[in-house]
Amino acid sequence: MVDSKAVNPKSANRNSGVLKPAVDQSAATQSVATYKQILREFIDRRPSGTRQRIAKALGTHKSFVSQITNPALRVPLPAPHVASIFKICHFSPEERGCFLDAYRIAHPNQAAALESEEVSGKRIVMIELPDFEDPGKQERLAEAIEDIAAKMIALAREGG
Repeated sequence: MVDSKAVNPKSANRNSGVLKPAVDQSAATQSVATYKQILREFIDRRPSGTRQRIAKALGTHKSFVSQITNPALRVPLPAPHVASIFKICHFSPEERGCFLDAYRIAHPNQAAALESEEVSGKRIVMIELPDFEDPGKQERLAEAIEDIAAKMIALAREGG
């Protein structure tokens, strides 16, 4: 028997036929707002143009950066973007730690993704290609750049 006091009928899962307790959305919303406030404060201390550089690196618009740094909005910061923001903003180890502590509380299932980004040591370089009318030409150019990059990385690993 399910305790009717512990269930919010509007949020109960009716598809399974079992009533489940409602998730405390206010705590989840507050934890997201906390890391977004921290991120906003850190970015506000950076030089002007930082939000634009973040948007370009993430392949998004500046409005997305405003959304992920506004504690009043529910738009979360995707875990794959965290490492890019750290690199662009040159966060200190203390700033990283403060932000990551709050982020992990808000998104406990993303902890593994954050760890792999932090320790991978890989740097992703994005190159903006011109928009060719021929998609095949654009694909061949992208493949050629990837091949050259792979050869250069191999040479660097060999020490040559």
